[in-house]
Formats: sequence, C-alpha cells, structure tokens
Amino acid sequence: MSGPMTGPADDARTGERRPLGRRRLGFALLAIVALAGGGVAVTALTVPREAPSGPADSKGLPSATAPITRGDLADSSQQDGTLGHLGERKINAGGPGGTLTWLAPVGSVVSRDERLYEVDGAAVRLMYGDEPMYRTLKTGDEGRDVRQLEENLAALGYTGFDVDEEYTAKTAAAVKRWQTSHGVKRTGTVGPDLVAFAGSAVRVKEAGSGSGADSGGGGRIAPGDRVAAGSPVLTVTGSERVVSFRVAAPEAGSAKTGTRVAVTLPDGTRLPGKVTAVGRTATAGDDPQDRTPKIDITVSFDDPAAVKGVDQSPVTVELVGETRRDVLSVPVNALLALPDGGFGVQVVENGASRDVRVELGMFAQGRVEISGPGLREGMKVGVPS
Repeated sequence: MSGPMTGPADDARTGERRPLGRRRLGFALLAIVALAGGGVAVTALTVPREAPSGPADSKGLPSATAPITRGDLADSSQQDGTLGHLGERKINAGGPGGTLTWLAPVGSVVSRDERLYEVDGAAVRLMYGDEPMYRTLKTGDEGRDVRQLEENLAALGYTGFDVDEEYTAKTAAAVKRWQTSHGVKRTGTVGPDLVAFAGSAVRVKEAGSGSGADSGGGGRIAPGDRVAAGSPVLTVTGSERVVSFRVAAPEAGSAKTGTRVAVTLPDGTRLPGKVTAVGRTATAGDDPQDRTPKIDITVSFDDPAAVKGVDQSPVTVELVGETRRDVLSVPVNALLALPDGGFGVQVVENGASRDVRVELGMFAQGRVEISGPGLREGMKVGVPS
C-alpha cells in the first residue's frame, strides 16, 4: 500500500502494461488545454503529478486514495479589490464668486436641498439631475434643466405647477416659496448661485480639487479663501459604497454585469453583491512587473448600509459562477485518460482496483463532477500520493 504509484495497469486494447502516472499526466495536459480554450473559470485546479519511479504494489493498488463526495460544486474565482465610493466629480463655484464662508465637512453626505457650500454667506444647495445648472432660470425658459428643477421642487412637496420643460409663472411662484423657506430673496428665479445639480446624494471627499495650493485655480481650499466663478469648491463621490478591482482582459467573461459576488471586508464580514459596471477598454496597470491589459470592474452591495470599513481598504471579491447541485465529484488528479478515449477513475474496493469510465461535468475548486454506472458517494478512487 505504501509503494510509489508507478505500478503497471493493463491496456484494454493491447494487453500491454502502462504506468498510471503517465496516464494521469497525459490527461492533465489535455484538460488544461481544453479548459483554457473554452474559457472556463477554474480555481484551485490541482495539476496531476507524474508518479515517482519505484517498485509497483503487488496488487496494482494506488499509493493513495480519495473518496467520491456528493454535494454542490461551484466555479468561482477570487480577486483583490478596493473599498471605495461610486464615481468622482468636482462641484464648481457658481455665481460671481466671492469669499468662501462654509463648506460641507469632508466625509459628510449631502442630500437633496442640503447645503454644499456658502459664498459670502449665501448657500448653494444640492438638487438631483444630470443636466448641469449652467444658467439662471426664469419665466419663459424651456429645457431639460427646467424639468429637473421642477422635479426637485415636486419631490420637496411644492405644488401648483406642471412638471414639464416650461418655466411658467406657476413655476416661479413655487420657486419663491422655496426661497422663502431658506430665508433668501424672493426673486422667482434660480441659478448657479443657489443650486448645483448632481445625479444623487453625494459624499464629500475633499475640499477643492485636491491638488496644489492655489485656491483660485484649484487645489485645497478652506473658509476664508476667495473663489472665482467656475473654480473647484468640492470633490465629491456618490454616497454608495462600492468595490473596484481589475481582471486580465481574457478573464473578463467571468465578471459580466449582473454576476453575483461575495465580498470579504477587512474585519472578516462577508457581504453579497453583484457586478454593476465593466470597463470597455483594457489598460495596463501600474505594476512594471505585470503589464497585462486589464479591465476595470465595479461591484455594488445588496445592502450598502451594512458596509463598514475605511476608504481604500483592501477586500477580497469572490466571483460566484455556475453551481451544480448535489453532484458526485473527485479531485481532478484522480482522473485517468483511458486508452480507447474518454476518461475514468481507478476505483479501489475490497483490496483490488479497477478502472471505471466516467462522464465529466463541471471543473471547479480543484475537483471535477463525474457520473457513470456504479459510482456512489464514499467510494475510494486512486490519486497521486
């Protein structure tokens, strides 16, 4: 039982004796080529080893065995990711400019109708929308920015106007009521000196543009600094926590939009999520030792509120692929390449061994799904020692 696994086995067609180790190694090469060509995601694939030379067991038994197991088999892969927030953009100063008197604190989340910053004591508030606030809106104006403003007024509970692309006297009346609620002059008009648009609530990443020291042309700023119209006041991100990671371009198929994932946070918490964005362009990373073109992947959590951890913390992303339920499987290196084609396993029972042909299913986690007559859970099969 303890001898090296180079014992001969009968060739089904010629009657010749063939080393088991060579048969397993031959399969390993075939399997790896087939899997790579088919684009199958395989993790922890155990490559069979050629058995060392030495005396054969007198009964042709392998030097080691492993049980056939029954259970779920899932093809999955792990990637190193980074915890962060969705997107990044600049909030630029509106109006004529002036002295910065207040900024939303770094790390805070600003929602609809809340203050982003103040210039000369006048607040600029956040409204939701993709169209930028590029003009002062007044009665008679038309456009998508008008609809955005009216959608926000309606969301805040103001009524008496139609939500459309026309700024009417009824819209102006609603704007005056909004201005009264914030203690500003009732003009019935609204422009960049009062409102900035963003797609949703934002999280303040830093003040200014985050580089340099010249507040007039960008860089970090603080209350008391002078700001000009159009100069960066805040750098913000989306409020949602996300994970980003990169995969080699040939492996991008394992991380399609909608692919389910499990993210392990730095404290060990494991949270479910899914791939929500896949980059369209492959680029080389910063590592000079690895210039492989890679694709950027973004993962969103099913429950963002449950996510804890510091920005830019390392996380592990497990990409969950297909799952085969309640199947029989063996270690990959238990497979034999049969002389007449196909694959089998060396079943060991009652002190003897025999080769049993099997059909192959999913490869995952260093194992392979098998099926065939006479196979059952707990049966022992030969493996390299």
